[in-house]
Amino acid sequence: MLIAGVDEAGRGPLAGPVVAAAVILDPAWRISGLRDSKELSARARERLAVEIRAHAIAWAVARSDVAEIDALNILQATLLAMQRAVQRLAQRPEVVWIDGQHCPALDCPTRAIVGGDRNHAAIAAASILAKTDRDGMLIELDRDYPQYGFCRHKGYGTPEHLAALAAHGPCPAHRRSFSPVSQLRIGFA
Repeated sequence: MLIAGVDEAGRGPLAGPVVAAAVILDPAWRISGLRDSKELSARARERLAVEIRAHAIAWAVARSDVAEIDALNILQATLLAMQRAVQRLAQRPEVVWIDGQHCPALDCPTRAIVGGDRNHAAIAAASILAKTDRDGMLIELDRDYPQYGFCRHKGYGTPEHLAALAAHGPCPAHRRSFSPVSQLRIGFA
């Protein structure tokens, strides 16, 4: 049975897109070390991402940008990114397992699994691809907006990021609907 694992990265940050990935692993090729991306070092995630892309039957990454997050809300934008990722798979899955409590609208059976990224290899693989893709985007964003330190905190509301927001105001990559960005009644940098 072709099972696609799906997970996201970036629901909580104050800036940047939410990224989802879908992965159908090859049962004939075991990838050692797969687990929730949050439990891995950046170096381990990058190494595993290369192996996943090389040996999965199919994989895809998709995003919902800041404008979609602000217009739809973070849950709906996440489900949209997940839907896009599954639709971009080169191979159609027979069933889709999603990390979390909610399933996107798809034309195949779906199953929401809380803690799926800790218990199912395909979901863990999707977690790794989503995280490495999003982290790479925030590192690139740091080149355009170095005053925020995106390469270090990846858009999360760290003390460093909050201090930069207070000093510089938000930039176009910030989610206007997220507090404390929404409370800064000033224009974008």
